[in-house]
Amino acid sequence: MEGLYLYCIREKTEEHPTFSIKGIDEKGDVFALIHRELEAVVSKVSLEEFVTSEIQKRAQEDLGWIKEKAVVHEKVIEEAMWKNDKVLSLIPMRFGTIFKEEGSLRETLSKDYSKIEEVLERIRGKQEWSVKAYLKDKRKFEQVIKEKNEAIKEKEREIADLPEGMAFFMEEELKEIISEEADRELKNIVDVLFESLKKKTADSIRNKILEKELTGRSEPMVLNAAYLVLEEKIEDFKKEIEDLNQKMQAKGFCLEYGGPWPVYNFTQIESFPRKRESREDKLWHNIL
Repeated sequence: MEGLYLYCIREKTEEHPTFSIKGIDEKGDVFALIHRELEAVVSKVSLEEFVTSEIQKRAQEDLGWIKEKAVVHEKVIEEAMWKNDKVLSLIPMRFGTIFKEEGSLRETLSKDYSKIEEVLERIRGKQEWSVKAYLKDKRKFEQVIKEKNEAIKEKEREIADLPEGMAFFMEEELKEIISEEADRELKNIVDVLFESLKKKTADSIRNKILEKELTGRSEPMVLNAAYLVLEEKIEDFKKEIEDLNQKMQAKGFCLEYGGPWPVYNFTQIESFPRKRESREDKLWHNIL
């Protein structure tokens, strides 16, 4: 028995679309199921293969398999979001969204048609871009703090005049003061950075900070943000990030940005959840 794996919903294109990539099972063709002015980008999958307890177990325990399937899922969405070098309005689906039959998919599309159209209209002419900040040079950051904080300067002068034994304990106290001030200053810098970019975009969101194991970088991430940017403002947005990066580097930070991405962060519809809460979630639990 076959079901439909749903990758995304997008505005209807002018011609019958074709896709170069195979579906989530790496066998079935990807195609668009047209519903009024919408296209549901899907591929057929074997329900017996994807709903067994064995697959559920693999989804929980075999992270390599999950990654492999997630890459296919994302590649289909990324291909679907482009047409003739233009970014289409598109609502990406959660990894593992399967409908038992075409009728149930069409029923859901009909029920939420007005909501879907509203979301597509809201993101039309806009792109999602990510901005991440890292604390690249902790020593430089702490030096900036020392230079602007009179209490720290005074404490350093006190230590310089003390005997070595007493100075040791004062240095430990100084480290604690610097650490507390660094936490306050870091929060302030990140807040100002996020808000300064927010003013130049249609919408914004701060996402969870990623651990080093996920970023692949040795420096800690301090900001993980997504912005919805008007297409005509993209170049201005990137220029603003590059200018901010130069200023942030003087304080020990570095910025990176990327896009356009599928609009995961600004297209939430209750009937179509699109984010995995954690890697321990069951991949194929969302059978509709």
